[in-house]
Amino acid sequence: MQALPQDAIYRPSPRIMALADWIGDPVKAADFPETILRWRNDRAAAEIGLAGLTDEEWVRHFGRFEPLADNMPGPLALRYHGHQFRVYNPDLGDGRGFTFAQMFDAGGRQMDLGTKGSGQTPWSRAGDGRLTLKGAVREILATEMLEALGVNTSRTLSVIETGESLYRGDEPSPTRSAVLVRLSHGHIRIGTFQRLAALELDDEMAQLVTYCLDNFPGANFPGGHTDAPHPAVRFFNQVVERMADMAASYMVAGFVHGVLNSDNMNVTGESFDYGPWRWLPKWDPGFTAAYFDHQGLYAYGRQPEAIHWNCGQLAVALRTLVEAPPLIEALNRYPELYQQAMTKRWLWRLGVEQRGLEEDTALIGACEKVMARRGLGPDAFFFTHRGGRGPFGASEEEQALKASLAPYVATDSSHPYWSDAAPQSMLIDEVEAIWAPIAGQDDWSGLFAKVDAVRRMGEAMGARPEPVGHSAA
Repeated sequence: MQALPQDAIYRPSPRIMALADWIGDPVKAADFPETILRWRNDRAAAEIGLAGLTDEEWVRHFGRFEPLADNMPGPLALRYHGHQFRVYNPDLGDGRGFTFAQMFDAGGRQMDLGTKGSGQTPWSRAGDGRLTLKGAVREILATEMLEALGVNTSRTLSVIETGESLYRGDEPSPTRSAVLVRLSHGHIRIGTFQRLAALELDDEMAQLVTYCLDNFPGANFPGGHTDAPHPAVRFFNQVVERMADMAASYMVAGFVHGVLNSDNMNVTGESFDYGPWRWLPKWDPGFTAAYFDHQGLYAYGRQPEAIHWNCGQLAVALRTLVEAPPLIEALNRYPELYQQAMTKRWLWRLGVEQRGLEEDTALIGACEKVMARRGLGPDAFFFTHRGGRGPFGASEEEQALKASLAPYVATDSSHPYWSDAAPQSMLIDEVEAIWAPIAGQDDWSGLFAKVDAVRRMGEAMGARPEPVGHSAA
């Protein structure tokens, strides 16, 4: 293995290898016919010391999966169970991905590199272990938009086209293939704990709690519920805090994940695994993203409840280590934490300073009524009313909103973005318009232009709000 060109902050830290005997299966990446570099996120790579890689080195590590220097010796396909649309499934695991490297970022956080579309594993079942190029492009767009809107999300580090023809029921086929690398704070899921509980692996459960406490406190919160006496209770309080914040971030972003199964819930509180996602075209709590979500279980307005339910499944799993009462107490914190996160994030996006939970909650209600009355989506609404500026129509709802906003102090809205003719958005028609020239003429300019525009919006939004919770108090 050749030495890795590195800058001052490439610091390998393959700590998951201490759990490797039971948390995953050693696998190899598929031997792809081609490796054509399509996307490298140097902004994210710089945070982990990898932006200095040449394109050739990048392809070796992220297309052929040559191990990074002093890192994991090979990939691990992680094992987990999970509730899928509330039906328990013990036959899960990384079926088209793996974790293959860990390192510290510039802030000292433990980070993972994981894949999507890297080939078959013991958990592939009948799948081919591949990812369509369109799916990879969609993940770039989702993660860039979410990051700009302040959502704690995985980031798309790399996309490499792999030269295979794939057949899918939800895309015109044959279609092109790709392998994606995501950068995340971790890949431990609620379903990881569910598997250990189902198999009665209590020692491994305790090890995993310790691993999470040692490696994840910096994901959202500096320490979580630090006065809880039992490690599992401290850990669970952290997860509840993070999940409440994630749920609020979805609602403020107008984002519908689509598949909020417990195997898609990262205990770091990072949103990840983007399949049938959508942004709201207009204010509609019943809007769903997945065509197969016939009951609307994961509709936009039901996402906070769905994430809370998943937290409950983690509590059930942790009962193998600790009695129920402190876990129930932690779970019962979720509604208040969610409401606090909602008001903090909503007013951040609206561009006004907080005044108080009751008054801020009433303001959110007034905003929702205007969106419903005018058929607006969150992108258009927040852009129009940034800093409380209006304009306000003559309707009862808009005049009520104007009165509600009157006592609020505006935050900085001096960035030129706020004077643009229209806000950035990520509606499905825009996604299809970006994909069409890639599919037809191999023209990627629309994608790159959109990412630049979204990042400019993120600059205008500024740093996302600090999360709420016991440790942030």
